Amino acid sequence: MPRVTEDHLAARRRQILDGARRCFAEYGYEKATVRRLEHTIGMSRGAIFHHFKDKNTLFFELAHEDDERMAEVASREGLIQVMRDLLAAPDQFDWLATRLEISRKLRNDPAFHRGWSERSAVLSAATAERLRQQKEAGRLRDDVPGGVLQTYLDLVLDGLVARLAAGDDPENLSAVLDLVEASVRQQG
Repeated sequence: MPRVTEDHLAARRRQILDGARRCFAEYGYEKATVRRLEHTIGMSRGAIFHHFKDKNTLFFELAHEDDERMAEVASREGLIQVMRDLLAAPDQFDWLATRLEISRKLRNDPAFHRGWSERSAVLSAATAERLRQQKEAGRLRDDVPGGVLQTYLDLVLDGLVARLAAGDDPENLSAVLDLVEASVRQQG
C-alpha cells in the first residue's frame, strides 16, 4: 500500500476546512449536518473524521485559524483594524455569522464553552497586548481600564459580525468604527 505524504495529508485537511467553512456559512452551525458536510466537502464522513474528531473540532479549527489571522492584525494594528478588514472582505468571514447561534451553545454546553474559549484565546491575548502597548504610548484614554476597553471592543466585534450577517450597509458600519476608534483614543 502506498504511503500517504505529509503534503497529501495537509492538502486533504485544507480541502476539509475549506468545504466546512462554506457549509457553516451556508447552513449555520446547527444545520451543517454531517451529511451536508460530506456533500459540501466532497468526502465521506470517514475521511472527514479521520482528520477531525467531530463537528465541534472541525468548527473550532476554523475559529482558531481565523483567530490566529485576526490576532496577527490585532497585534500590529489593533482590533478595530480587524473589524475594518471584516468590512472590506466580508466574504472571507461569512461563516462567522454562525457566532450568533454559537452564543446559545456557549451558555448551555460547558464542553463547547471550554473548547471555544481555548481556541479563541489567541485573539484575546493579542488584543490585550496591543491595548497595553497603546495605553503605555499614551494613545488610549487613561480613564478606562484596559479590560473594560477590551470588552467594549469585543462587544463591537460581535455586533459588527451580527450586523454584517443581517446585511447592513458596510459604509454605515465603517462610520460606526470611526466613532468607536475615536471613543477609545486619548483626547487631547
